[in-house]
Amino acid sequence: MRKIISQLIAACFALISMDVSAQKDPTTDQKNAEAIEGMAEMMAHSLRSPIMRTPDQYGMEYKDIFFPSTDGVTIEGWFIPAKNSKKLIICNHPMPANRYGFPGHLEPWKMFGGFEVNFLPEYKILHNAGYNIIAYDFRNHGRSGAGNGGIVAHGNVEYRDVIGSLHYARSRPDTKHMQIALYSRCVGANSTFVAMNKHPEEFKNIVAMIALQPSPPRTFVKTAMDNAKIPNGYERVDAAFKKKTGYVLDDFRLIEKSQADYIPTLVAQVKADTSMPFHYVEEIYNNISAKDKKLFWIEGTDQRFQGYNYFGQNPNIMLDWFNKHFK
Repeated sequence: MRKIISQLIAACFALISMDVSAQKDPTTDQKNAEAIEGMAEMMAHSLRSPIMRTPDQYGMEYKDIFFPSTDGVTIEGWFIPAKNSKKLIICNHPMPANRYGFPGHLEPWKMFGGFEVNFLPEYKILHNAGYNIIAYDFRNHGRSGAGNGGIVAHGNVEYRDVIGSLHYARSRPDTKHMQIALYSRCVGANSTFVAMNKHPEEFKNIVAMIALQPSPPRTFVKTAMDNAKIPNGYERVDAAFKKKTGYVLDDFRLIEKSQADYIPTLVAQVKADTSMPFHYVEEIYNNISAKDKKLFWIEGTDQRFQGYNYFGQNPNIMLDWFNKHFK
């Protein structure tokens, strides 16, 4: 099944890079249909990826942890303790990654540029700076449990995992009195904004957040279908997505949900990201209610997934933001 799904997704991205409107190939309709199915399947169910690296390989002690989401799904993760520190950063991840990153250099996960995303260098940098870390896998990702029939709801149910991580941190004897910040990536940022909208009381004592590349799903799909020039591509993906999930893409209104964010927030985004025009991220940023906020453009690449490696290679913006807000 994994191979079939990865083949559909690969077909989708191969076609997106082509101008199908100029093709005379009689198989164009079939290729279009495969692209539609691949995009809908990716948006509906993502693709689990393995954890390829662990903190001890980077000189950090860690413990495997698990905790319940607010609806009972078992969430798996790591706790990386820092000695004599009362500062905690809770990290989540993009789709279809996990707490480690994403093995995009290996089959069948090469569809996003063919390179590895590795979060461990970021954890090492934060750990060396005196931060405790909780990093976890969302439901239906990494080693966490399945939920909602395996459907990815782009924050509409994953927000329960975000709140579950806060409850867990506030219940552990060694972390319950710590100051907490959030490092939320892509669907993790989406989920955090939804959680803030639904349960603002859970975020009253959060000192800061980094929202790395929040992503409105409908924008991602529209950009892909416009680039591929598939007739009625967006509408066809939306219909296929609805059959798979019961949702339509317009159900995920991230720009509106970001208004619930009142905590100091740094939004970072690859400005030349080919998968999504940057002005959508500007809209998300502008709608954030926090007075203390900053928008940082990642330059030098048009690869979205390179943005997930950026702070592990260029940590100053990340460190400055967190250091500024912890007392």
